[in-house]
Amino acid sequence: MCGPTPALKCVCVCQIHSIIACLLYLHRYQQLHFDYHAEIVAFSKRLNESFATELLKTAFVNHSYVVKEERERHELGLDKETASLNLQDNRELAQHALDFTVPYLTSTIQQTFPNLPIVGVKALVDYLTCQQVLCHIANNLGVGDLTLSSECPLSPETLQRTFCGVIGALLQSSGADAAGVFLQDFLIPELIGKDLFDIWSVMDPMSLLVEQLSKRNVPPPEPRLTRQSGTSTVLPVYFVGLYCNKQLIAEGPGETIFAAEEEAARVALRKMFGFAENRRPWDYSTSRQGPGDCTTLNAVC
Repeated sequence: MCGPTPALKCVCVCQIHSIIACLLYLHRYQQLHFDYHAEIVAFSKRLNESFATELLKTAFVNHSYVVKEERERHELGLDKETASLNLQDNRELAQHALDFTVPYLTSTIQQTFPNLPIVGVKALVDYLTCQQVLCHIANNLGVGDLTLSSECPLSPETLQRTFCGVIGALLQSSGADAAGVFLQDFLIPELIGKDLFDIWSVMDPMSLLVEQLSKRNVPPPEPRLTRQSGTSTVLPVYFVGLYCNKQLIAEGPGETIFAAEEEAARVALRKMFGFAENRRPWDYSTSRQGPGDCTTLNAVC
């Protein structure tokens, strides 16, 4: 039996590529064998949260989807009244979510890190609510597969607003306590493994350290060169220690003495604010964690 000719093979390959291309530019809800209602219910069960089904559906509806559907109905010849959809989008839910999320995160971070200045708290909250972090969480939760939008692929703005809509739906469905636990489970863990000064940009850490010490009636730190190596090479390293009341409070390395002094100031600030690398895991109980391993600083201050 003769096999398919090269021309037939080429046609088959082209058809397969066309089908794949069509699928790639189709929303997940537009593809075959997709039960939207069942997927909405399954999404709620996967998160182990109690959503009002209609509110959760509204959280996934974007304004662009409503506009697109109404335009397509109008192009089919339907009059304006018939073409209009009785469908609410997620903008109101997303705004409610932001109005709840920012104060909640601010309060939680202030309770956990009581020594952290308000500027640092705001930097952490801004990081947790930024578009990059929210889209990362939304993608990992499969929010994009259920999002109703005219965009394909979804823009980061749409994905962020949809995820905020999900938080707003949970807030209205189960109350503030459930929404707070949701933020604890999915947003706050994004701080794990992060360095404080990678999130909060401090241009002059030594000045900030002097300011914080002065509030505690402690004299300014005295920097001293404690160790050095490779000073005659292209890769020297210096270690500078900071002393207060004749006690070493922090030590940091650097390629120059000035860089080592700044790093030592950052180390002291991390200890002072309770954001050191060896800090204890986040504690959500009523007895909040202490400021971390800062025994020396406490003795000095």
